[in-house]
Amino acid sequence: MDIRKIKKLIELLEESSLTELEIVEGEESVRLARGGPAQAIPVFAPQVAAPAPVMTAPADEQPKNEEDQVPEGEVVLSPMVGTFFAASGPGTEPFVSLGQRVGVGDTLCIIEAMKMFNQIESDVSGTVVAVLVENGQPVEYDQPLFVIR
Repeated sequence: MDIRKIKKLIELLEESSLTELEIVEGEESVRLARGGPAQAIPVFAPQVAAPAPVMTAPADEQPKNEEDQVPEGEVVLSPMVGTFFAASGPGTEPFVSLGQRVGVGDTLCIIEAMKMFNQIESDVSGTVVAVLVENGQPVEYDQPLFVIR
């Protein structure tokens, strides 16, 4: 592969929000990767397991609008579009559960996007007061995932 093409690919990677890029031309291939805030971890593709517990109120006490459903605290938002996984694999314990104490940098979940498994870490210390997403559920950019107080 031509060195000019490789340099151009490096420039494209630096200018974009991508963390990894792989190009295959015939028998030649180039793979470029860089570290970022959500780093990929080597885990196997989890099967969709039983849903993680979600904090909800009884039907007769359900709040009227969506804003009232989220408890007070620091809301952790999804940094990307992908699939939410509460644990590193089927049959394993979730990274966090309701009432669990977490610190800055603790892994809260994994979001799989394009076969890349990205650890989502806590930016705050506190107690997990709500898990707003079920295991295996698709998530959108800036969708609330957890509430930490």
